[in-house]
Amino acid sequence: MSTENNSQSLFDNSIKILTDLIAFKTVSGEDNSSLINYCDDILNSLGAESFRTFDNEKKRVNLFSTLKAKNSNGKKPIILSGHTDVVPVSKGWSADPFIATIKNDKLYGRGSCDMKGFIACALAYAPIFSNSNLDRDIHFSFTFDEETACLGAPILINELKKRGIKNGICIIGEPTNMKIIDAHKGCYEYTTYFEGLAGHSSEPHKGVSAVEYAAKYVNKLFELRQKLKEREPKDSIFDPPYSTLQVGGIFGGIAHNVIADKCYINWETRPVVKEDGIFLNSEIDKYANEILLPEMKKVFPNSSINKKIIGEVKGFDREKDSKACEFVSNITGDNSREVVSFGTEAGLFQEIGISTVVCGPGSIQQAHKIDEFIELNEIKKCLKFLEGVKNKSTN
Repeated sequence: MSTENNSQSLFDNSIKILTDLIAFKTVSGEDNSSLINYCDDILNSLGAESFRTFDNEKKRVNLFSTLKAKNSNGKKPIILSGHTDVVPVSKGWSADPFIATIKNDKLYGRGSCDMKGFIACALAYAPIFSNSNLDRDIHFSFTFDEETACLGAPILINELKKRGIKNGICIIGEPTNMKIIDAHKGCYEYTTYFEGLAGHSSEPHKGVSAVEYAAKYVNKLFELRQKLKEREPKDSIFDPPYSTLQVGGIFGGIAHNVIADKCYINWETRPVVKEDGIFLNSEIDKYANEILLPEMKKVFPNSSINKKIIGEVKGFDREKDSKACEFVSNITGDNSREVVSFGTEAGLFQEIGISTVVCGPGSIQQAHKIDEFIELNEIKKCLKFLEGVKNKSTN
């Protein structure tokens, strides 16, 4: 079979796999085991060795699968990493978001870009890896709930540490148009719960409005947001150059004329340096515990304010000498490096000593959107890149 026919067959297989992956409704927080079984079946049929890690409910699963080197010569193993979850679907799609649709050289579907496109390419290329004379291990890392503060990856990372898998080059295939991303901010997500005392709105002094104190808390967050801007590091590589903060929602109350006894706030911050995260949490906790809570308890001693950490995803730090960036550059011929403000699992792999780079097909501009899509040419670019990975991983 000609090289051209081989390339077309590989592309067609990647599209089939991507179509299958999109059909799995792996919205963050939901059971992803069917998709993991699908991926594991493909890899196990090729002789890969796999293990899984789970959430507490055993319904969300991480998969780590390895095609072992046939003749190892000490090269660093490669980790091809992707998350299996997708963000929820809002109204307004032109077609069913969980049925892949191809139109005008674009494949539409939830997760097509972020980031099942990369997973499909990795799985489509796996048979070629398995039939090659590998001189380094090729790992496939597929996680759950990256979109909700990277809840799955830390569980996997802990298992990697236990198994002594703390070396290698990790390529995280988030959509970057196959450009090298070597740094991003952290992403810390919180929910703060307020409990006061319900009552009739005509006698507000006899109740404790959880909504009112939540509003004061939000105002304090906005004050601290300004202070974060003032803490902008010199020569920051990010846009915007300072740590950001935003409130995602305030939820509380049952009626116009009832003092709300419960309210909660969803909020997040994206620190450029971890010290900003420490500063912000210290200041808001002090305000809640020393100012707001005593006021609430004067009226109702059982009042409470509780901040829950949803996730604190570490930032991805730029390294002057990055083996992962060098590896990708040697394949693509592109030595440029860029940064992004969105978060990934990169900092978690980096933290245990694995050299990491973010590089994958598709554009982040299409992620999380109505009618999400990936350009078919991006799939081809990714497959070409994986060919380069194979060439650098065989005798």
